[in-house]
Amino acid sequence: MARPAIEEQPAISAGGPSILPLVLRDVCLSAGGRALLDRVNLVLTAGVRTVVLGPNGAGKSLLLRICHGLISPSSGTMEWTGPGATEARVRQAMVFQRPMLLRRSVIANVDYALAVRRMSRALRTTRAREALEMAGLAPLAERPAGVLSGGEQQRVALARAWALDPEVLFLDEPTANLDPAATRAVEEAIAGIARGGTKIVMTTHDLGQARRLAEEIVFLHNGRLLEQRSAAAFFAGPGHEAARAFLRGELLW
Repeated sequence: MARPAIEEQPAISAGGPSILPLVLRDVCLSAGGRALLDRVNLVLTAGVRTVVLGPNGAGKSLLLRICHGLISPSSGTMEWTGPGATEARVRQAMVFQRPMLLRRSVIANVDYALAVRRMSRALRTTRAREALEMAGLAPLAERPAGVLSGGEQQRVALARAWALDPEVLFLDEPTANLDPAATRAVEEAIAGIARGGTKIVMTTHDLGQARRLAEEIVFLHNGRLLEQRSAAAFFAGPGHEAARAFLRGELLW
């Protein structure tokens, strides 16, 4: 059987002009007559690590899915406004709380993502191994992904996303339900990806994690964006009472 044409394609570089800023204007999302996101206005720029905070049901995951293009707002607009905006679809990636991995080896999971992007086989092998080194997974390259721990699987998902060289990486609760050691390993991988120049936008319910990783905080409550400010300013004293209550650990409705 002839090999698929995908094997013969050259690599597609993710470099080039920036796709940022990402601008949301009056974004609303409704379901069942209920407003899940309510007139969100948000600008995400290059450089800083952005952490989206808020109580359960605030709309954090929905906001990330709209930014990534997985769902469309009921009204309002979401637009990549940088000079490379036409390449936005292939210049971003997303890692979910529960990563979906193929029933293949660790390295095959990364290789597959590169094959879908039509990278040549020779370059895929090099890039996949670089990605596993970055995530601290090189010794596990040939192990079946399905037998890994939850933290290791999340690092495979991070390695797979990083291998695509995204300018923007969306992370939805990437350490939920992980033990402290696994959380630390995932956080170290995220910090390493950010140091390489990738814009990180992530949700978390963990205030300690937000303090460790965030440079900018976006705070949501009841589907509304109440704060967007530097992490230092937010943790020193939020401007909105709901955010202050959230930091005090009070239950928000």
